[in-house]
Amino acid sequence: MSDKNTDIQRIECGARMSEAVIFGGLVYLAGQVGNPGESVTAQTTEVLAQIDRLLALAGTDKTRILKAQIWVADMADFAEMNAVWDAWVPPAIAPHARRVKLSSRRRTTRSRSSSPPRSDT
Repeated sequence: MSDKNTDIQRIECGARMSEAVIFGGLVYLAGQVGNPGESVTAQTTEVLAQIDRLLALAGTDKTRILKAQIWVADMADFAEMNAVWDAWVPPAIAPHARRVKLSSRRRTTRSRSSSPPRSDT
């Protein structure tokens, strides 16, 4: 017997992790990263496109995002990343968003995001 609140659905499941997991009416996305060496604008655009694609596979979209966590390697890139984010996020229904500076010494990507939206299913 299948129960929507207890079934777990995995999307693009690999040996180590799934790109998305649906459980209890929520979609949880793995952290998405941009291509190393590209501009913050290009990386952020790529990350948000990856999120759009995964949300579509989960049967939902960015209008249902509850929370986003954005990791930035250098706070000097904050305005550039925010310009792309602001153009992407739906007006008047922006999710709770937290921007965090990466503290790792090894920083090859400049923008990444993780966001668990509600599922429409």
